[in-house]
Amino acid sequence: MNDVNQLQGRVAIVSGGARGIGLSIVKTLVSQGAKVVIADNGSNINGTNFEVDFVHKIADEFGPNVIAIPRSVSDPAEAKEIVDSTTNEFGGVDILVNNAAIIRDSFIFKGKPDDFDTVVKTNLSGAWYLTNSVAPIMRQQTKEGRGGEPYNWGRIINITSTAGFYGNFGQSPYASSKSGMLGLMRTTAMDLNRAGVTCNSIAPFAATRVTETIEPANDEQSSYKERALKISPKHVAIVVAWLCSKKSQKITGQLFGVRGREVFLFSQPRPVAKITSDTDWEIDSLDELASRNFSTLYTDLKTDLEEFSSEPKI
Repeated sequence: MNDVNQLQGRVAIVSGGARGIGLSIVKTLVSQGAKVVIADNGSNINGTNFEVDFVHKIADEFGPNVIAIPRSVSDPAEAKEIVDSTTNEFGGVDILVNNAAIIRDSFIFKGKPDDFDTVVKTNLSGAWYLTNSVAPIMRQQTKEGRGGEPYNWGRIINITSTAGFYGNFGQSPYASSKSGMLGLMRTTAMDLNRAGVTCNSIAPFAATRVTETIEPANDEQSSYKERALKISPKHVAIVVAWLCSKKSQKITGQLFGVRGREVFLFSQPRPVAKITSDTDWEIDSLDELASRNFSTLYTDLKTDLEEFSSEPKI
């Protein structure tokens, strides 16, 4: 079978779809036959300076199968408006890609509460607002047999970051929001599994506005930035399309990484060791057993930039 039009008839919402990875996802979904809504308010990387006309211009370049809805996903009413407008325009919604993200980096001892709240509101709350609005529609589409039976059109993809589970210097707001997306993904996968709707996460490595802002703290991080800026986001987009296709109906609750022509399946936190006591813990007894059983298993403080500083396959 030709690798085209595998998403024919689907309707997708891509938040943050006017630039970078989001735009690449839009292009790929359209190339596979989907109609797409670009949900993007045109802000810069720190969530200010809205360029609404730019977003409309991007959408217009695709023709009638793509429309722009320049609303802020960080506002629950506007997020619902995005979903409602999508169903009114295209008759339903089958794919949601939670990609919108901003950054306001600062060391934890210098950070401002307002910056933390704003980042989490956009990156994590925005994903929840859209998912919360889309989920009832997808469940109803299951009952109506949209696209045939069994229903296998419902797809939710959370674009996360390795910063969310490795951490990185000065990125507590961004890392916290991206870590939260994993919990959201797992719970969404469980809540919608019976309806035939899948939910997965992708941690991308690619040239983006986020990558450009990296200020390396060591040689490994410098190497990461240099190499990441060479990687096209198109590789992330095709993995998104794969997870949205019928071929991936049985894949849900999973975390993938995409770095050029490399695709990683990540493990997820599970206990790696256990200690027990027949009596209540005391500091000395706890320390003795922990030292004996845990000391070689503690996770190091290597950042995601250091972990993935090797040469990617591009």
